[in-house]
Parts: sequence; structure tokens; C-alpha cells
Amino acid sequence: MGDRGLAAHPVIPREQSDRRRAVMENSKQRFIEAQRWMLDRHGVTASSRFVSLASRDDHAHVLTCGDGPDVVLLNGVGLPGAMWAPLMATLAGFRLHAVDLPGFGLTDATNFDARDQRRSAVRFLGEVLDALELDRVSIVANSLGSLWASWFAIERPERVSALVHAGCPALVLGASAPLPLRLLSARPLGRLLTRLQPPSPAQVEKFSRMAGEHPLEPELVDLLVATESLPDYRQTFLTTLNSVLRLRGSRPRFRMTAEQLQTIEQPTLIFWGEDDPFGSPDVGVRMVQLMPRAQMRVIGGGHAPWLTQAAVMGPAIMTFLHRNG
Repeated sequence: MGDRGLAAHPVIPREQSDRRRAVMENSKQRFIEAQRWMLDRHGVTASSRFVSLASRDDHAHVLTCGDGPDVVLLNGVGLPGAMWAPLMATLAGFRLHAVDLPGFGLTDATNFDARDQRRSAVRFLGEVLDALELDRVSIVANSLGSLWASWFAIERPERVSALVHAGCPALVLGASAPLPLRLLSARPLGRLLTRLQPPSPAQVEKFSRMAGEHPLEPELVDLLVATESLPDYRQTFLTTLNSVLRLRGSRPRFRMTAEQLQTIEQPTLIFWGEDDPFGSPDVGVRMVQLMPRAQMRVIGGGHAPWLTQAAVMGPAIMTFLHRNG
């Protein structure tokens, strides 16, 4: 009995545990350096801070810069807040808060339940705003961040003054994702594919082509490689994909439906990259027809259009938020 008990709970040698901690710390330091290089590249001076989440023992990482009305920026699955740097540089006169989503960048994911994603996302965003002492904000979002922002606007409308979507929102009106992401969403195929293609500049460039955004500036490539090398990234990324996607498309229970879009009363500005592989501009046209106060602009670029179109988007966002924020 004693032998079996010891076998079930093996003791990890101290030197192995120390090596693991060293690897984890090195990966975080590499991310922090890559984040700083990305911000410096675009002349963004931001404070990096961690805020405590009330309902659990987790912390969210937030980059804050500027002064003025508060704007929260939310990125897509697997992407860090610092990726917003090109757009942040164009939004003078606002206090910007770029938030790393749970398990990506430096935000903890210990108690985030991707299976109950809508409830968890709304709770996460509410607790981040509480920790930042923000009652009501505008939100600029991309992809999965846009889906979360839409859920939050529906369930907590008093806390959202306006929405800006940069690229096709995830799962809107049945939109799905390119085949490579759908393959990664399938277990155990996703685990195998990520082992065969570990984080590297070549792997990041391959995914940037899939997203219609290529080439990437060197600092962004370094940032994304560092992001994917963080300890919790791989498991969180695959779990999140599996929760919202399947091989044949999006999971119905998380789709943003026409009925849901009709309930979003906040003024909404949508930028749609003409080469966005996640959904054609026709999807955006349908969104505008359904939403009470929405407008759309088709611009160059793919799924992350601010990477090349920040000079176009920035002034339009500032005008929109000054009128509606």
C-alpha cells in the first residue's frame, strides 16, 4: 500500500523543480523584453501593472498609457496586449488600457473556465474594470476580444459607452476561422501539431500569412514568439480554440447571433480588413444592418488591420469616441 501511494505521487527532485522555475522565469523575462521593444518601436510609453481579480486568486496584466477618457483594448486568442502598440501610438487624448486575456501575455489563467467562456469572460472583464476603478469605458477589440466585448456590452450595458471592432469579430453570424485554426481546435491533433511546430519566427510568419497580415515587423515577430513560449500559453491556446471551434466551424452555443446583435445599443464602429480570412466584408454589412447604432469601414489589411492601417484607423477612432465615448 505504501509503495503504491508513493508511486501515485512521485517526488520531483529539487534540481528538476529549480530548472523548471528557471525556465519559466526566463520565458517571462524574454516576453517582458519583447513587449518593451514593441512599445519602443512605436514610441508608446506605458506602465505595466498587475491588478487583482476579486473572485479568484488571479491577476490580470494591463499596459496603461496616456490621459483622457478611458479606453480598454482587448486582443484575439493568443495575442498579447502589446500588439496594439501601432494603434495606441495614434490615439492621443485617451487613457488606454491594453489587457492581456487570461493565459496569454502575463495574465493568470489558473481559475479561468474556457468551457463556460461567456460567463467567465463577462466576469473577467467586469473584475478588470473594478480593479482599474473604471465605471464605464469604450472598448476597442479584435477577434475573440470582440466577441467578449460584445457579450459584456449585452450583459453589462451600463459599463460600455461605445465599441470599436478591428477586424471580423470571432464567431459573428456564423463566421468561423481558417482551416489551420480549426485543425488546432481538434484534440489530440492540436497537441501534435503544436509539438511539430514549436514557437519560432518561421512559425509566426506562417500564421501571419493565414491571418492576412504579412510581413510582420521584427519586433512583433519577437513578441509573438515570446508570447507562445510562456508556460501556460500552449494549453490555454488549445483549450480556448477547442471551446469555440470544431473542425466544421464554430460551436453554436458561443456564436454571436442576429438576435444578440440587435440588442447591442452602444454606438459601434467596425473596421473590416478587405483581406480578412475570418469573414468577408459582407458579414460586416449584415452586422450594421442588424445593430441599432453601427457603422463600418472597409480598409486594407487582414484580420489585424491596425498593423498596417493604424494611420487610417486612429483618427477615425478618435473622432468616433469623442462623439460617442
